[in-house]
Amino acid sequence: MDQAPSPRVRTVALLGASGAGKTTLTEALLHRAGAIPRAGRVEDGTTVSDHEPEEIARGISLGLGVAPFRWRADDGHTYDVTVLDTPGYLDFAGAVDAALSAADLAVIVVSAVDGVQAGTHLAWRAAADAGVPRVLVVTKEDRARADFHRVLDELRDAFGDAVVPLELPFGDEAAFTGVADVLSEEAYGYEPDGRHHTEPLPAALAEEEHRLHEQVTEEIVAHDDEQLERYLAGEVPSVAELERTLAHEVAAGEAVPVLVASGTTGVGVDRLADLVCELCPAPGTRTVLAGDVEVQVAPDPAGPVLLHAFRTTADPFVGQVTLFRVLSGTVRAGDRLVNTTTRTEERLPGLFLLRGKEHTPVDVAVAGQVAAVAKLTGTPAGSLLAAKGAPGASMTARPPRARPGVYGLVLEPVTQSDDDRLSAALGRLAAEDPTLTVERTGDRTVLRGLGDTHLTVALERLARVFGVHVTTSPVPVGYRETVARAVEAEGKVKKQSGGHGQYAVVQLRVSPLPAGAGFEFVDSVVGGAIPRSYLPAVERGVREAMAAGGPHGYPVVDVRVEVYDGKAHSVDSSDMAFRTAAATGLREALAAAGTVVLEPVCRVQVTVPTSVQGDVMSDLSTRRGRITDTVSLEGGEVVVEATVPESELRRYVLDLRSLTGGRGDLTVAPDHYAPCPEHLTTV
Repeated sequence: MDQAPSPRVRTVALLGASGAGKTTLTEALLHRAGAIPRAGRVEDGTTVSDHEPEEIARGISLGLGVAPFRWRADDGHTYDVTVLDTPGYLDFAGAVDAALSAADLAVIVVSAVDGVQAGTHLAWRAAADAGVPRVLVVTKEDRARADFHRVLDELRDAFGDAVVPLELPFGDEAAFTGVADVLSEEAYGYEPDGRHHTEPLPAALAEEEHRLHEQVTEEIVAHDDEQLERYLAGEVPSVAELERTLAHEVAAGEAVPVLVASGTTGVGVDRLADLVCELCPAPGTRTVLAGDVEVQVAPDPAGPVLLHAFRTTADPFVGQVTLFRVLSGTVRAGDRLVNTTTRTEERLPGLFLLRGKEHTPVDVAVAGQVAAVAKLTGTPAGSLLAAKGAPGASMTARPPRARPGVYGLVLEPVTQSDDDRLSAALGRLAAEDPTLTVERTGDRTVLRGLGDTHLTVALERLARVFGVHVTTSPVPVGYRETVARAVEAEGKVKKQSGGHGQYAVVQLRVSPLPAGAGFEFVDSVVGGAIPRSYLPAVERGVREAMAAGGPHGYPVVDVRVEVYDGKAHSVDSSDMAFRTAAATGLREALAAAGTVVLEPVCRVQVTVPTSVQGDVMSDLSTRRGRITDTVSLEGGEVVVEATVPESELRRYVLDLRSLTGGRGDLTVAPDHYAPCPEHLTTV
């Protein structure tokens, strides 16, 4: 595939709710551009984007699909377009973040049947947070119960006056056969092969189309003082002038055009490709960091080479595949570059364009383009690659949006072979998807992600791609214990029945410390009752007993242990004897004084629509949560902050989605420990 010059490169992220039709639209674009001989079907598992077994089995996108094609637009120019097809399911939002980090334009797909959904709102907010211009496309207009005008009203209600319809459909449902261009006031009917022809505007649509044309024209010229002055003087702007002004408004986020298309019948698909190429901003400057200072990198093909590796995938045949966008310069197969974060030197063995699972070799990639390379083992997603010694070698990428794991499972390898390979395999999974995190506590391995489906798919890939099989269990709550009151206790070890024996006596005072103070060991022994050489063994024995757990079986914390007296034998005493005596003494003290079970309490931040604020706050209260703050945001949302016991949050992310219709955004972080109510204490 030959490359077009850099100004004719376009990278487009398809976003939207699950089931809105993103993958079907991608297939239609590829087929209409001649990149594939026939469009695949999601139901048959034959699409370019959804080629992984896990995606085919579920019939939804789970990862980032890449679909490049070449398109000759109405303006006479040829464009290299890369479509990044993203999942709509909430668990895979990391792929959306990766796509937006590389995209020039976000095309938000909305179903004409289902209308504005939770995923639509989330896609809109993700693009806005990333600073990526947006276009809305209403799909499935050919389906039963499709209603473009209802969806347009929903879009305007949800996203305001920036929503500008550029097309109207000829009919709904099975009668959808063409589109009317609002700017040119022309009508386009469609052939079965997806090509359009000009035809008279249907009489039933003429009045609405003309009224909409005047409204849209006024909205466009209102953002250009010179054009507005001429318009008020009676001069009607040409279609080309309106499109140029609209393109600037789209790039600035002042206007969000609405288009209509059917990925199934092909109606409107070529118009979508044309308008995306003409309205989509050309590759622009990208912001990177030089230390703490933001630096703008211009997409100059003659500039120093700087690549942004925005996504990695594990391919069972070629190993790790890294998707990258060229921020500056021209990169060639065989080049050697340096990872600006890890300082690892990488050789690019061969460049290729990735279309689904198909690799198309290319010799070079220039600024603005998206390409791929295999076997960059030292370059995780989010890295920059630069020529050694070049200015970019001291720069790093802006960190991606933090999406901490809110749902976890404990992993237990099935066999010893699985255990040996588990760590490396999880490392590669986490490199492929930064929203997966791996925690290791003692001999326990915990995998955390954004939801139950997220982890299920990750474990399926763990088995299929890496051959590592595990069983899972819920993550246990990290309860602790502390002593209830001050108490004195004695620990003894006496074994003197012939030969070398064991002898040690320790007198301990055990008392509680303030929350979070940890452990304090105090030596108050006088007169050599316990030789100084044995005191480290006493402390070690106490620590081991605390870690082994108190009467309830949980590790002991926030305790002051004072050793004030004891006895030793000149022959039979030893480090082991004093370790054992100290552990026994602590256990006796805990049994005598009793313990208080402490439960971990988390700091929870929930962003939800104000319409469900009361329901969310009430639900948090039933989970023994304490509301600490609420903050109203623009766009009808509110942030609710609370402290909630960890035991009440095991499946909270799933319950929150149900409660908010999928529009709840959750972050959870450890905060402190607090006494657990007695009726919840497990003995």
